[in-house]
Amino acid sequence: MVNPTPLPTASRSSRADHARRFADLLRQQIHAESFAERGLPSESELAAEFGVSRNAVRDGLALLKQEGLIDRAPRVGTHVAQRKYDHGLDALLGLKETLKGHGEVRNDVRAAVEISPPPAVARRLQLEPGEPAVYIERVRYLGDLPLSLDLTYLVPDIGAEILGRDLETNDVFALIEEVCGQPLGSADLAIESVNADAHSAANLQTPEGAALLLLERLTRLVDGRPVDLEYIRMRGDRITMRSNLVRRPDITNWELTS
Repeated sequence: MVNPTPLPTASRSSRADHARRFADLLRQQIHAESFAERGLPSESELAAEFGVSRNAVRDGLALLKQEGLIDRAPRVGTHVAQRKYDHGLDALLGLKETLKGHGEVRNDVRAAVEISPPPAVARRLQLEPGEPAVYIERVRYLGDLPLSLDLTYLVPDIGAEILGRDLETNDVFALIEEVCGQPLGSADLAIESVNADAHSAANLQTPEGAALLLLERLTRLVDGRPVDLEYIRMRGDRITMRSNLVRRPDITNWELTS
């Protein structure tokens, strides 16, 4: 484990500030599997390593326990309760492709039907007036662990073909490419935090009102045609979004102002 630089101190910094900063750094180390084979160090060891008081360590660990990331018990110590799975944003991948190597991704298909789409969906998919869409709703599991609730709208010609395919074990992306005979090209993606409604909470086995990550993704074929509009609610306590960002050269021409 790499020893981090002690946390900055300032006269106005409160114990809560130090606890939050400590929790952020320790969370990153947990996700990096720095404690894969053992429990976490003692409070005194963590305080020395991160350069904070034991009270700040204790409060930071309480934050991580509240998140469900660690377990703490007298005479047992502190251990990682569950790890998050990385979901990359650098490539256009389905969940099964994203979590390859972590276990089996399976889908509990709750709906797979042709519908009259809401006007907002029809506009995004560039459907003609009165043209139907195919709606698919799935709860997606990694083993027995529910990770996401996916609501998918497909253009009718591709969706009708997909309805006859295996939706329980395949990503929709892979099925689209199989049906079309061409690869997907690009997607518009938006991510925000939402609270779990009763339906989402029941399906994802999380408390109503819990924080979820909502992904809105409009996916196109290589020719630019939009074919797939998805609203994906992910358990924020089980998924971490990661990406590798590069600063564009056309926006680095700046001047400091005094």
